[in-house]
Amino acid sequence: MLEDSVKILDSSAYDLDLFFKMSPDLLCIAGYDGFYKQVNPSFQKLMGYTEEELLTQPIISFLYGDDQDITAKVRNHTTIGDTSLRNFENRYLTKNGEMVWLSWTFFPLQEEKLLYGIAKNVTYKKEMELHRNDLIRKLSETNDKLKQLTFAASHDLRAPVNNILAIFKLMDLKKIEDQETYELVALLNQSTDALKSMLDSFLANLKQEDVMQVKVEKLNFKEVFNQSINTIQSLVDNSGAVILPDFSLSPEVHFNRTYLESIFLNLISNSIKYCRQNVKPLIEIRSFEKDGSVKLEFIDNGLGFDLDKVKLKIFDFDQKFHHHKDSQGIGLYLVHKQVTALGGKIEIKSKPNQGAKFTISFKG
Repeated sequence: MLEDSVKILDSSAYDLDLFFKMSPDLLCIAGYDGFYKQVNPSFQKLMGYTEEELLTQPIISFLYGDDQDITAKVRNHTTIGDTSLRNFENRYLTKNGEMVWLSWTFFPLQEEKLLYGIAKNVTYKKEMELHRNDLIRKLSETNDKLKQLTFAASHDLRAPVNNILAIFKLMDLKKIEDQETYELVALLNQSTDALKSMLDSFLANLKQEDVMQVKVEKLNFKEVFNQSINTIQSLVDNSGAVILPDFSLSPEVHFNRTYLESIFLNLISNSIKYCRQNVKPLIEIRSFEKDGSVKLEFIDNGLGFDLDKVKLKIFDFDQKFHHHKDSQGIGLYLVHKQVTALGGKIEIKSKPNQGAKFTISFKG
């Protein structure tokens, strides 16, 4: 029979003391009188005291600062209530003066008036938590300062823009006889007006972001594209760039208007800025749907990137990959932030001197 072949060993056949001696966790037995009765080698090693020193001094004497009173209250509650205690953390001072964090589980035995304890050294975890919280605090402070700086800069820029628009209103364009001069002044007026609209929209968007409510609406790609091109029309004309937009396959998207305008402006101006010498910029822009998501693709014939060298830094802040007097290292960073902030993603394919292809996937 199977039952006859199974040998059940009595617990006395096992050397359970080995668990106590060999465990990497800190094991102890403490009395209700506030003294350790037994501690394992791992406890002794961490604390730096001999077994005799740990057993002959009150437990409270090994505790750090305010944790003495807190631990005493918790211990009294545990012994009176006869309930186990889990994940209780307190701080100890080792013999060399180092502070360590321990996470305890206690089991009281009322009849013997003993507490059986198991602890883990969580000092590293606590230090990492403190470091993380400090980083979060510093990042929050920096973010607040940057936000206020952005508000101030955007607000203050509106004053000179409004002054320029006021000058245009005072001008009598009919008095300009030269047709080319007339067209240039009209274009400057149009561009300045577009800049004012962008600043107003940007400020409104900043206020929305400040309360974590970025407005998302149904946008027409062609309409936003045309508005964006008006802002940089002189840049396009002077460069001789050829831009081929096609939004027929997916004409609309749910997104933030200011973000989408910024994406068009940054990717188009980058393609023009980083064109190859003696090669007119060619920029193809198209929208389509794939895998349940609206995509927006930008393809140019410019300088491109060596992705093996720059892929990990391509969307980082203040990164410059080509020498250009107007390069600020911010454009791609902004595009990435604007896309990912609303749940989308952006991918790039490129080779040196073979142009670049940016594919934006909007959140479905």
